[in-house]
Amino acid sequence: MELHSILELSEARYRVHLLRPYDLSIPVGPNGQHPRAWWAADLRFQPVETEHFIGSVAAGAPVNFRDVFINPHGHGTHTESVGHIDIGVQPAHLALSSPWHLARLISVQPTPMGEDQVVLPEQLQPALESPEITALVLRTLPNGKDKLRKDYSGTNPPYLHPDCGLQLRKAGIEHLLLDLPSVDRESDEGKLQVHHGFWNHPEAPRTNASITEMIYVPNEVEDGLYLLHLSVLRWENDASPSRPVLYPLSQI
Repeated sequence: MELHSILELSEARYRVHLLRPYDLSIPVGPNGQHPRAWWAADLRFQPVETEHFIGSVAAGAPVNFRDVFINPHGHGTHTESVGHIDIGVQPAHLALSSPWHLARLISVQPTPMGEDQVVLPEQLQPALESPEITALVLRTLPNGKDKLRKDYSGTNPPYLHPDCGLQLRKAGIEHLLLDLPSVDRESDEGKLQVHHGFWNHPEAPRTNASITEMIYVPNEVEDGLYLLHLSVLRWENDASPSRPVLYPLSQI
């Protein structure tokens, strides 16, 4: 069975293959079964305990009833709003007026710069020449499966050049997704230049724009144009665990 929809752009029509999704989110579980960053404490799933009850079927309860202790920035795939760098709480879900976005996936090899590995503006530019796209998905190379479990804390992972934030904003990119723990350098004295440039903060903050970090794009997913579905929790926090899914397009 093939379930599809038709996407019409200014110069082309595409078939959206809805039964061939590519899930870019990383499953998270206890015992380090997830990536980690920023020295976040352990992710915990803990049965609720009272004097007369413990929320675990294995312990004899009729149901599992667990508290979850998670740091969305430090534990796996998450989506941020401008509230991440703003004094006010801007819930992540408010940056997504719709879950559907036209996206381009590109793969780039970060450029060595001293002790750093940096994605340069000229590496992004070819992907920004399609005026219809509003989302950019960035896969860095090499693309090992260690990204599914890596602890990035204190490792100075690759990041985007400070000019990339402004570049992406000027190109009309509203949603940036990448397989790194941050768009900015791990230790940059709090400058966060890519965050500020992308969100146009503090001059005129873009409340309709989001950054999604610590995704994983499987190697079999080819670079190109996709329909992106990006969903987050509706909670009052600047970041939320999220589930970005790409749907392939074929031109008609």
